[in-house]
Amino acid sequence: MSILINLRHLEDKSVELAGECTPAELGLESDDEMISLNEPLKYELATQSMEQAVLVQGRLEIPLDCECVRCLKRFRQDLVIEDWACHLPLEGEEKALVVNDCVDLTPYIREDIFLAFPQHPLCDANCGGLKAPQEKPETGLNESGPQGAGTPADGAGTGEASPWSILDKLKL
Repeated sequence: MSILINLRHLEDKSVELAGECTPAELGLESDDEMISLNEPLKYELATQSMEQAVLVQGRLEIPLDCECVRCLKRFRQDLVIEDWACHLPLEGEEKALVVNDCVDLTPYIREDIFLAFPQHPLCDANCGGLKAPQEKPETGLNESGPQGAGTPADGAGTGEASPWSILDKLKL
């Protein structure tokens, strides 16, 4: 189902449109692995005829199921376009396609929704990302430092060998 404006209805007065459309009906298949669309778009639009054009204004809202790019946690984000506006010329090079006295708003809505997608979805602006494992990583160091290198200190006075201390001994 497309979101259509019948131009004959606009001859006398402005027309209000409200409803829902599924992502499949709008052609909103996202190639982004971090964003999926599983619920319908809700729209409230006011249309009016202008001189050789149609002006559409209103509100668009669709929930996005996202995966945080830092911590990979799943979260939901509502994409809301409060002051959506679209000017559709009916003449000239950029004219809108008219079929059976109707103009289809679907491609214009789809384009603006894709442009409003978050480029890097984050569950929280302060997300710290994946947590480091609590175990010590395998560094090739034993308690006394690098194998056969004695016991270099890391400079913190703890006596533990720093994985970087062996690099300090390199002479380039």
